[in-house]
Amino acid sequence: MTLATPAREVNAEAGAEVPRVPPPLYYGAAFASGMALHATRAPLSFNTGPTTALAGGLILCAGAAVALAGVVQVVRARTTIVPHRPVSALLTTGAYRLSRNPMYAGLAIAYLGGTLLTGSWWPLVTLPAALSVIGVWVIGPEERYLASRFNQTYAGYRERTRRWL
Repeated sequence: MTLATPAREVNAEAGAEVPRVPPPLYYGAAFASGMALHATRAPLSFNTGPTTALAGGLILCAGAAVALAGVVQVVRARTTIVPHRPVSALLTTGAYRLSRNPMYAGLAIAYLGGTLLTGSWWPLVTLPAALSVIGVWVIGPEERYLASRFNQTYAGYRERTRRWL
């Protein structure tokens, strides 16, 4: 199945044309689906112990820190974290120097840590669905919006900075 979004005119003053669903909910829905599958289907468990729990906790915290760094930077720049609202600045330093989407990347990393903490492979199986939805429904429209709003500045930033990490 191919997920594609048709090209449309972008209104740079209106914000990105994205569903009005907060992006963290996509990750939460995928994780909850994975845990529901764990509870109702073959468990797909893996052995957990103190080392796995420690690794899971550290990865979860690292992901949360990356996402929070992106949020803090947006707040300090007095722009918005809400994708469908217009942004006032293109952030290219700090967390945004490492990733064009540190909040989404951080949530994906935290998700992986949470998977280790559950001891189930199911959330890992459902993660690609969340990443696909985020990529097509959120990041794609955001990038078209930013390209329209910031033109060559965004094009240069996009060339030198990875989407995830």
